[in-house]
Amino acid sequence: MTFINYASREINCKIVYYGPGLCGKTTNIQWIHAQANPEKRGKLVSLATETDRTLFFDFLPLDMGVIKGFKVRFHLYTVPGQVFYDASRKLILRGCDGVIFVADSQRPRLEANIESIANLATNLKDNGFDIRTIPYVLQLNKRDMPTTAPLQEMEQLLRFHNEPMIEAVASKGLGVIETLKACARQILMELQKN
Repeated sequence: MTFINYASREINCKIVYYGPGLCGKTTNIQWIHAQANPEKRGKLVSLATETDRTLFFDFLPLDMGVIKGFKVRFHLYTVPGQVFYDASRKLILRGCDGVIFVADSQRPRLEANIESIANLATNLKDNGFDIRTIPYVLQLNKRDMPTTAPLQEMEQLLRFHNEPMIEAVASKGLGVIETLKACARQILMELQKN
């Protein structure tokens, strides 16, 4: 749910990075934070466990400039990948404007991707959204790994409709900004419709 403050002429949008554990959600956010102009980004807040696994969420506010006289800010969140944090996942999705699903391209992780994307669809529905209509991007991460599944197989297993599908290696920044831009573009198009 986009928050528009007419008094301060600000539009705040929420993008949630979703996916199985260790797929690269936090790595995406960290790369964006490192590349963003320090004057255009907020502080990266991360609640992680001792082993650097995201416990609750990562949060990064990002100033995207001015559109039609309104200052646009994107707030980027990640969900914990571990299944037992489902209540947190559902809570973080509340009020989102767009979702980026980060899939782990390694063949041994295909089942985890399928489980996580089904969980995403359910949690979106519980929050009043439809995965087929919300601004949504499928990122195929870790394309540099030796056990990478073929692109066509991943597309067949994970793609819902004609959502943008972007190959990535988040640890090297490949596909990270393109993924964010694809989601932001859809959100801005939705805003213009309304």
